[in-house]
Amino acid sequence: MSIIEKALEKAKENKTNERENLEIIGVQHEKYLDAVPLVQETVDILQQKTIISDMGNVESKGFEKQQGHVERQPERTRNFLSINWTLMQEKGMLTPEMARSQMAEEYRIIKRPLLMNAFPDGDNGIEHANLILVTSSVPGEGKTFTAANLALSIAMEREKWVLLVDADVAKPSVSKLLGIKPQAGLIDMLIGSGLRLSDMLIKTDIPNFSILPAGALHQHSTELLASDAMKRLAKELSERYPDRIVIFDSPPLLAATQAPVLANLMGQVVLVVEAEVTPQYIVQESIAKLESCKVLGCVLNKVKKGFGFTYYGLGYGYGYGYYGQAKKTE
Repeated sequence: MSIIEKALEKAKENKTNERENLEIIGVQHEKYLDAVPLVQETVDILQQKTIISDMGNVESKGFEKQQGHVERQPERTRNFLSINWTLMQEKGMLTPEMARSQMAEEYRIIKRPLLMNAFPDGDNGIEHANLILVTSSVPGEGKTFTAANLALSIAMEREKWVLLVDADVAKPSVSKLLGIKPQAGLIDMLIGSGLRLSDMLIKTDIPNFSILPAGALHQHSTELLASDAMKRLAKELSERYPDRIVIFDSPPLLAATQAPVLANLMGQVVLVVEAEVTPQYIVQESIAKLESCKVLGCVLNKVKKGFGFTYYGLGYGYGYGYYGQAKKTE
């Protein structure tokens, strides 16, 4: 017979000795002195504690002895992404091990003017400068690849916080690239699902890098991205977190109507152009759609030979090389 069972038996035989019996099982409290059923409740609790302590080889002789030995591990939130860096490297993505690589240096060139505009020494007249839209003229030019790498590059800096928003709501490319399963996101915020922004953000194992997925497919996605709700969200993201860069991966400009709508809410726009493939008139048409934007940068993507650089492959897609250069278009 265990010490708990002995205590219960003794309590039932002699109610006047309940204090002594309770001391045997490690509980001393006035409310347990008047009723045997409460002694049974205490025993049930102790039995649960005994099971826990047995699992960890902890001696079960009372609550005070057990406390400090059994620790509850914190639950991992479902909105957490452990980035598979091996897979990212196979896709040609920027990884922490590539901090001194040519690719990392190119993204430093791209992000530097963007950061200077987002965090100026004084007022530069750019509203929502910390909101950056990354787009392209047509599909396949590498806008998602550029947006994700730009976000990773900024996140790898000290004291820089980055939120990557998958705003290509009809074709969630960021989620596909990073291996994020379908879940609530941007569209759910805009349709008034009742969820908070914090409920949908996906944290990653880079402490200062988070992701907002595209969310549910919706037939009126264009109208939602042009709605007052989207304007309020953009304003909140810009002003509530003034020390954070928010990068939006949007649909291609000439393939969908959402990108020009989103561009009007951003402080800066990065247009990704595929070298030696995208015709000049296509680029000019895209720029015309962005004429209201104050800051427009261009990234020349998939260049096999850079200005003064030798050939090198990144192992992404078809193994093409890359050179990026950002500039301000007046």
